[in-house]
Amino acid sequence: MEKAIMDILESHKGQTFSMDNLAKILEVNKSQTFKKLVKTIAQLEEEGKVILTEQGRITLPVHENLHLIGTYRANDRGFGFVTVEDMDNDIFIKANHTNWAMNGDKVEVDIIKPANPLKETLAEGQIIDIVEHANEQIVGVFTEEQSEKYIGYVKSNDKKLARYPVYIQNNGLKPNMNEICQVTIVQYPTEEHPSMIGSVISVLGHKDDPGMDILSVIESNHLPQDFSEQVIQEAEGIADHIQNLSEELDNGRIDLTQEQVVTIDGESSKDLDDAVHVHRLENGNFYLGVHIADVSYYVQEGSPLDKEAYERGTSVYLTDRVIPMLPRRLSNGICSLNPNVLRYTMSCVMEIDGTGTVVKYQIFPSVIQSDARMTYTAVNAILEDHDEEIRQQYQSLVPMFEEMEALHYILSHKREERGAISFETEEAMIQVDSLGKPINIELRKRGVAEKMIESFMLVANETVAEHI
Repeated sequence: MEKAIMDILESHKGQTFSMDNLAKILEVNKSQTFKKLVKTIAQLEEEGKVILTEQGRITLPVHENLHLIGTYRANDRGFGFVTVEDMDNDIFIKANHTNWAMNGDKVEVDIIKPANPLKETLAEGQIIDIVEHANEQIVGVFTEEQSEKYIGYVKSNDKKLARYPVYIQNNGLKPNMNEICQVTIVQYPTEEHPSMIGSVISVLGHKDDPGMDILSVIESNHLPQDFSEQVIQEAEGIADHIQNLSEELDNGRIDLTQEQVVTIDGESSKDLDDAVHVHRLENGNFYLGVHIADVSYYVQEGSPLDKEAYERGTSVYLTDRVIPMLPRRLSNGICSLNPNVLRYTMSCVMEIDGTGTVVKYQIFPSVIQSDARMTYTAVNAILEDHDEEIRQQYQSLVPMFEEMEALHYILSHKREERGAISFETEEAMIQVDSLGKPINIELRKRGVAEKMIESFMLVANETVAEHI
């Protein structure tokens, strides 16, 4: 048993294992054998051959010169940390032990001072090699400075990279003073040359041009702004209205167009991807429907659209724009639950009792027709401010909003009883003019409407997760 344990730990230096992990690897499945495993670990710890971390995980003692591979995270003050997979804690790297590693680099590190759990200090390390550079290009402001070899230098907009200027060779584009450039790196910093060398591959514009700060963020993070011709063509080939409805209903899609359904979003939202409805049942329970746009009906697995969305992973929200995951023809069109038009959705409908417990549920493909595109502001005016003008405008929907509010408080109370913490933080909203210049900063109000939608999405997610 001792030899088997040590063999596992020796072959996975730097990693930690729970008792269950080791039992599974050793195929320990009887109580007597598991007790033997625990006793053996206790004996090995007493002998100093293994250590137990603060999290109760088992690993080898960390000695000097233990070669580990991890990702370096730089601090703009010069020091940094290396994160190694399966290690509970990071390795601290002093500024003079970074070996010119840059933020995000994959590095090989040696432990030069082991961690001290009693003093709560991290292991200290020294980077001995850079396995893979994370940054092949940078974006920054060009400063003109003529010399024999170089026309000037560019400092990255990223503070964690700014301590290494990139000297620009005289063999590429020649930007003007204070222009923001995209630079490809041809030589990384070394002991002999503690800076980088590169060539300018594009000039984005002058640093004071409108919108240039946002464009710098986009380019620095390599965010794709345009869709390929193939993706655009596929999106253009998708109809802007529902087709084959009869066939879909015959195949099991449920018609919910008679339900009173609404979307509730912020004023600026263009892609409305969720809708809700609530009513009371005869037994007094609530009937909650959460409907999510059925994007998978239009984006087929393995298609150019699917692959592009997979690469992007998410839409990116910046101060004055959104870089969408899907072409706007889809995200703002057929996949957006706009009012008074038929839309395909995936629905989770739940019967919820007075304690907030889901007593019944169904999950199915559906078709809906939203009755209204509501905003958080309007719903808050109805429920919190009791604004008579707005209540009159949406009089047919007001009873449903009041039922929604009642259900939200029940669900919220149940979450609190389960130990959930409500983090009430203030969120700033920056207003910009037509040139992209900030003109005002407002605190974003989070009223009952925002909290209602949060409650409904949470209970739907929990229901789907439990179902799966």
